[in-house]
Amino acid sequence: MTSKRLATGALAVVLAALSPLAQARDSLGVFDDWGAFRDPQVPRCYAIAQPDEVRGKRQYRPFASIGYWPKRGVRGQFHLRLSRAMAKGQSVMLTIGIRRFRLTGGGGDAWAHDRAMDAAIIAALRSAREMTASSQDVQGNTIRDLYLLKGVATALDAAALGCAGRR
Repeated sequence: MTSKRLATGALAVVLAALSPLAQARDSLGVFDDWGAFRDPQVPRCYAIAQPDEVRGKRQYRPFASIGYWPKRGVRGQFHLRLSRAMAKGQSVMLTIGIRRFRLTGGGGDAWAHDRAMDAAIIAALRSAREMTASSQDVQGNTIRDLYLLKGVATALDAAALGCAGRR
């Protein structure tokens, strides 16, 4: 394993530890650029990563996550925290390989419109090398957060299995 991979894996763990999603969590593993965690108290599980590259100054600690909440019947919900707040009325364009998804949200957060879009995003994540989230901030500057997807499929599987059968 290269030092960049070790640093990236360590950063994913640190990101998850600092994320509001990660309070009281158990590590399910770090897989290259992605980590998987379980919070047994809720219960919830999720795969999470931070961007490999961010254009411009950061306002927030950006991350992408896919969550599972068994008690709520939620499986594979995509959530994105941008590096900066988007301008009012803007949406986020998520590009995964050749697929493009227009996300809904506000401030620095964005989600898929519905479960069908969540499923399509997860399918695209499994077959692509990188993902880019882009929008426009309140000053008119481009927000562009680039994620590498190495390890995402394994992290997704670990998160799904981590909450399988829990109610």
